[in-house]
Amino acid sequence: MIKLVDALAAWGTPDFENALKHEIHKIDTELLPLQEGLSQSSHVSDGDISVVILNVTETAKVIRAKTGIIYAGIIAGSCCADDPSTVGEQTEYCELQFDINKSTAEATVTIL
Repeated sequence: MIKLVDALAAWGTPDFENALKHEIHKIDTELLPLQEGLSQSSHVSDGDISVVILNVTETAKVIRAKTGIIYAGIIAGSCCADDPSTVGEQTEYCELQFDINKSTAEATVTIL
Protein backbone atom coordinates (compact mmCIF):
# COMPACT_ATOMS: atom_id res chain seq x y z
CA MET A 1 0.00 0.00 0.00
CA ILE A 2 1.28 3.44 -0.92
CA LYS A 3 0.53 6.34 1.42
CA LEU A 4 1.43 9.90 0.45
CA VAL A 5 0.88 11.61 3.79
CA ASP A 6 3.25 14.54 3.24
CA ALA A 7 1.78 15.30 -0.19
CA LEU A 8 -1.73 15.28 1.25
CA ALA A 9 -0.65 17.57 4.07
CA ALA A 10 0.89 19.98 1.54
CA TRP A 11 -2.19 20.02 -0.71
CA GLY A 12 -3.29 23.57 -1.43
CA THR A 13 0.12 25.04 -0.61
CA PRO A 14 2.95 26.10 -2.94
CA ASP A 15 5.02 23.16 -1.63
CA PHE A 16 2.62 20.46 -2.88
CA GLU A 17 4.54 19.50 -6.02
CA ASN A 18 7.86 19.27 -4.16
CA ALA A 19 6.27 17.17 -1.41
CA LEU A 20 4.69 14.86 -3.98
CA LYS A 21 7.95 14.43 -5.92
CA HIS A 22 9.85 13.72 -2.70
CA GLU A 23 7.37 11.06 -1.59
CA ILE A 24 7.27 9.40 -5.01
CA HIS A 25 11.08 9.16 -4.91
CA LYS A 26 10.81 7.30 -1.59
CA ILE A 27 8.41 4.65 -2.96
CA ASP A 28 9.94 1.24 -3.61
CA THR A 29 9.99 1.10 -7.42
CA GLU A 30 8.65 -2.46 -7.27
CA LEU A 31 5.34 -0.97 -6.07
CA LEU A 32 5.07 1.16 -9.22
CA PRO A 33 3.93 -0.26 -12.60
CA LEU A 34 7.21 0.67 -14.28
CA GLN A 35 7.72 -2.76 -15.83
CA GLU A 36 4.55 -2.26 -17.87
CA GLY A 37 5.92 1.06 -19.13
CA LEU A 38 9.09 -0.36 -20.67
CA SER A 39 9.34 0.19 -24.41
CA GLN A 40 13.04 -0.30 -25.19
CA SER A 41 14.34 -2.69 -22.57
CA SER A 42 13.32 -5.83 -20.71
CA HIS A 43 13.65 -5.14 -16.96
CA VAL A 44 13.47 -2.10 -14.69
CA SER A 45 16.83 -1.05 -13.26
CA ASP A 46 17.34 -0.54 -9.53
CA GLY A 47 18.47 3.05 -10.22
CA ASP A 48 16.80 6.28 -9.24
CA ILE A 49 13.76 7.73 -10.95
CA SER A 50 13.00 11.30 -11.95
CA VAL A 51 9.50 12.68 -11.49
CA VAL A 52 7.83 15.43 -13.50
CA ILE A 53 4.43 16.67 -12.38
CA LEU A 54 2.36 17.08 -15.56
CA ASN A 55 -1.07 17.94 -14.17
CA VAL A 56 -2.92 17.96 -10.85
CA THR A 57 -6.68 17.99 -10.43
CA GLU A 58 -9.06 17.41 -7.56
CA THR A 59 -12.35 15.62 -7.08
CA ALA A 60 -14.45 15.39 -3.93
CA LYS A 61 -12.52 12.30 -2.77
CA VAL A 62 -9.10 12.32 -4.41
CA ILE A 63 -6.22 14.46 -5.54
CA ARG A 64 -5.27 13.18 -9.01
CA ALA A 65 -1.69 13.79 -10.13
CA LYS A 66 -0.54 12.90 -13.63
CA THR A 67 3.22 12.40 -13.61
CA GLY A 68 5.98 11.64 -16.05
CA ILE A 69 8.50 9.14 -14.74
CA ILE A 70 12.00 8.90 -16.21
CA TYR A 71 13.86 5.76 -15.22
CA ALA A 72 16.30 3.17 -16.53
CA GLY A 73 15.54 -0.20 -18.03
CA ILE A 74 18.06 -2.98 -18.45
CA ILE A 75 18.89 -4.54 -21.78
CA ALA A 76 20.28 -7.94 -20.85
CA GLY A 77 22.29 -10.32 -23.05
CA SER A 78 21.12 -13.83 -23.79
CA CYS A 79 22.82 -15.17 -20.64
CA CYS A 80 24.88 -17.63 -22.68
CA ALA A 81 28.47 -18.09 -21.55
CA ASP A 82 29.82 -16.99 -24.92
CA ASP A 83 27.46 -14.02 -25.41
CA PRO A 84 29.62 -10.92 -25.97
CA SER A 85 26.84 -8.46 -25.18
CA THR A 86 26.93 -6.79 -21.82
CA VAL A 87 24.14 -5.65 -19.58
CA GLY A 88 23.27 -2.08 -20.55
CA GLU A 89 20.80 0.51 -19.37
CA GLN A 90 18.34 2.38 -21.54
CA THR A 91 16.43 5.50 -20.50
CA GLU A 92 12.69 4.81 -20.28
CA TYR A 93 9.69 7.10 -19.80
CA CYS A 94 6.11 6.42 -18.79
CA GLU A 95 3.22 8.37 -17.35
CA LEU A 96 1.66 7.36 -14.05
CA GLN A 97 -1.47 8.69 -12.41
CA PHE A 98 -1.54 8.90 -8.62
CA ASP A 99 -5.00 9.11 -7.02
CA ILE A 100 -4.49 10.23 -3.42
CA ASN A 101 -7.44 9.62 -1.12
CA LYS A 102 -8.12 12.87 0.76
CA SER A 103 -9.22 11.04 3.91
CA THR A 104 -6.54 8.37 4.25
CA ALA A 105 -3.60 9.51 2.04
CA GLU A 106 -3.67 6.04 0.43
CA ALA A 107 -2.71 6.27 -3.22
CA THR A 108 -3.53 4.10 -6.18
CA VAL A 109 -1.18 4.21 -9.13
CA THR A 110 -2.25 3.65 -12.72
CA ILE A 111 -0.08 3.57 -15.81
CA LEU A 112 -1.44 5.78 -18.56
